[in-house]
Amino acid sequence: MYRHNQKDEHSFVVSIEQRGQRLDLFLSRVIEDLSRSHFKKLIKDGMVLVNGVSAKPSYETRAGDLVVVKMPGPGAGEALEPEPMCLEILFEDEDLIIVNKAPGIVVHPGAGHDRGTLVHGLLAHCPRLAVQGAPLRPGILHRLDKNTSGALVIAKSERAYLSLIKQFKERRVRKEYLALVYGRPEKRQGEIFSLLGRHPTERKKIAVLQGRGREALSYWQVEKDWEETSLLRVRIETGRTHQIRVHLNHIGHPVVGDETYGGGKRRAKSIKSGPIREILLGAERQMLHAMRLEFTHPVTSAAIVANAPLPGDFRELIEGLDSL
Repeated sequence: MYRHNQKDEHSFVVSIEQRGQRLDLFLSRVIEDLSRSHFKKLIKDGMVLVNGVSAKPSYETRAGDLVVVKMPGPGAGEALEPEPMCLEILFEDEDLIIVNKAPGIVVHPGAGHDRGTLVHGLLAHCPRLAVQGAPLRPGILHRLDKNTSGALVIAKSERAYLSLIKQFKERRVRKEYLALVYGRPEKRQGEIFSLLGRHPTERKKIAVLQGRGREALSYWQVEKDWEETSLLRVRIETGRTHQIRVHLNHIGHPVVGDETYGGGKRRAKSIKSGPIREILLGAERQMLHAMRLEFTHPVTSAAIVANAPLPGDFRELIEGLDSL
C-alpha cells in the first residue's frame, strides 16, 4: 500500500507478498524511477525510516512495516529552468497534457541529461505541472525511452496526478505501440508473459529471468509484413522498463534499429533481400512508437483517446518497404 504525504516524502506499508526483501531492493521495486544503489545511499544517509527508526540497506522487510522515504529536493544548480521546445500536443486542458514525444528526447532530467529534456520544454509551455513525484520529474506519470516516440500524458494538477497514477497502477490505461521487427512471426498474433529484471551481468540491460523478477505481459498482432520484416501492433498490460524491446527480442523478433536488444546494424546486414537490407540499415534508432493511449479523464471522467502520428523516420521506412 502506498501513501503520498508531500512532494518530497513517500510512505509505504509492506504487504505480506513484499516481506523478506532487502530494504534497498524493496524500495527500487516500489519506486521504479530510481535504482537500488540510489536507495542504498539514501538509507545510509538516514533518509529512510522503518517504523520510525533508521535501518540498514540489508534490513529484511516484514509485513506491516511502515517505510518512509524522504526525497532530497534539487540541490544547488539543479533547479529546473524552462527551455522553449517544439511540442506536438495531442490534447491539453487545465489538468493534463498529452504530447507526441519526438525520438531522441529524454523525458526527464537524470544522469547525463540535465538540460533539453521534455520536462524542460513542458515547463516553458505550461504555467504549472503537478509537483507530485520526485523534484526533477514534475507531473511525470510514465516514460518512453529516449529513442522511442509517441503518446505521453503528463499531469498539470495534483488531482490529475493522483487519479492517473492510480489508473496506471490498476492497469486501466490502455497503451498500444507500433514496432517494426525482424522476421515474420509464424502466427498472426500472440502474447508474451515473463518475469523481467536486471540482466545478471550487464546491469544497464533488462532480461527475461527465471524464478525472479517482475511480471510482464505483452500482446502482439501482425499489421503488415514484407518477407524478412514485419510491423507489429503491441499492447502492454504492464509497463516494465524496456518491456516491449526485451519481449520481442526474446521471441526472436527484435525491434529494427535496437542496438541494445538484438536489432542493430549487424542484424540488418544479415537480411537476404538487398532492397530490404538497405532500408533497414537506414534505421538510426529503435523503430518503436507509442501510437495510442486510452484512459479516463481524472476530473471529467470522459474517455480520452490520443492517437500519435508516426514520426518522419518511421513513416519513411514503412513507405520504403511498401514501395518494394
